[in-house]
Amino acid sequence: MDTGTHLVIGLGLAGLSQIDPSVSADSAATTAVFIGTVIGSQIPDVDGLLRFKGNATYIRNHRGRSHSLPALLLWTLLITGALALFFHGISLLHLGMWVGIAVCFHVFTDCFNTYGTQAFRPFSEKWVSWNIIHIFDPFIFSSHIAAIFMWSFHVASPKLVFPSLYGVIALYYIWRSLDHYIVEKGLYRKDPTHMPGDKYTLIVTFNLYVWNVVKRRTDGTFQLGELKNSKLRWIDTIKCEDHPAIEASKNHEDIQALLYFSSFTCAEVKEHRWGYEVRWADVRYRHRKQYPFVGVVLMDHNFQTLDSYVGWVNDTRLEKKLKVDLY
Repeated sequence: MDTGTHLVIGLGLAGLSQIDPSVSADSAATTAVFIGTVIGSQIPDVDGLLRFKGNATYIRNHRGRSHSLPALLLWTLLITGALALFFHGISLLHLGMWVGIAVCFHVFTDCFNTYGTQAFRPFSEKWVSWNIIHIFDPFIFSSHIAAIFMWSFHVASPKLVFPSLYGVIALYYIWRSLDHYIVEKGLYRKDPTHMPGDKYTLIVTFNLYVWNVVKRRTDGTFQLGELKNSKLRWIDTIKCEDHPAIEASKNHEDIQALLYFSSFTCAEVKEHRWGYEVRWADVRYRHRKQYPFVGVVLMDHNFQTLDSYVGWVNDTRLEKKLKVDLY
């Protein structure tokens, strides 16, 4: 989820903690849990600081180890231990429990969007991205805002508001998951061009009733489409090219980072007077007829790197970031 949603969830879990007598009966414990759930709901994203080490490092590691199984315990112990230095006489067991819930809930919600996490490390480095909930979900965000408002202005007791909120949120996640599963399984029936071996991936959008569709064909071709009002419309076809320059680009750290993160990449190569421009794109992300999540390597005719870039960018900004004149 986005930072703002993680923040309101942290506040919401602080409100939910009022159902715990050890917290609600002690103002110091209430304050400690409030701080703990807010920090716990944000702390896994501390790996965002990796941006300062470069985009390749950030893309390869963001939502990786910081969202792993050992990290859940580590973050919980660190936050609880730090708060214990300032809040004496409160139940550390209950404090740690609510901090742990906040940390785990952060990772759990991140698994539902398209970017995903490596939540099962160290047992698996596979990216877990279920494509079910948009990174910013208006319902989740607005329902938390409404509940926090009622709590803040004493409209209703938090012991009533927040259990109700999370009961509804749980039903919402179940509904979205079932809807995604049923729709994705039935995509081939809606596709008049379906061929044996075609694999479909249904990707969530901001609109609850509009989905993006990625079809991978057996020849390596990708088709991008939109499912709207139960009607599937194909809007683009991408054929991955094969060229020695593309193979050479796989040795570059920027491209390795992109390929490590995504299995939905496709490459194209353009020849220029000075060499080759190899562009890899993650086809899951299409915006205004462009694919903004890219890895680009510029090489001379001997496949020696002249410049490179990996990350989110449009064509205009990409030309400014690369020192070599593309044209």
